[in-house]
Amino acid sequence: MDVLVPIDGSECSFRALQFAANFARNFGATLHVVHFSDEATDATDEILSRARSVLDAEDVDAELRLSEDVQLEFRPGDRVGENVLELVEENDYDHVIMGHHGSGAIERAILGSAAETIVRAEAVPVTIVP
Repeated sequence: MDVLVPIDGSECSFRALQFAANFARNFGATLHVVHFSDEATDATDEILSRARSVLDAEDVDAELRLSEDVQLEFRPGDRVGENVLELVEENDYDHVIMGHHGSGAIERAILGSAAETIVRAEAVPVTIVP
């Protein structure tokens, strides 16, 4: 089973990564961790480094990568959701595990929600970690 885990640097995304590491160990899944950004910065390096630390601590081997998308400046939640769905289709992932900020209606209206975009697409089973 191939599992995609998008992370954004938030605490809920790292809780999702922790959950995914346990999931992978218990079910023999292969993790593919991705962080979307409009450009590589010190902050993106820190996010990927922290993710590697979580995976190493859990003794889980995983593909970890940065995906750059210059369109993320506008409606980032929706765009990230679309990016995740594109990766699912391109790589035939079996499952997505991701965090969700629990933002309210106003934040979703302005920024969109990556998790909501993926769930509504019904393209792949999704586990949302608060």
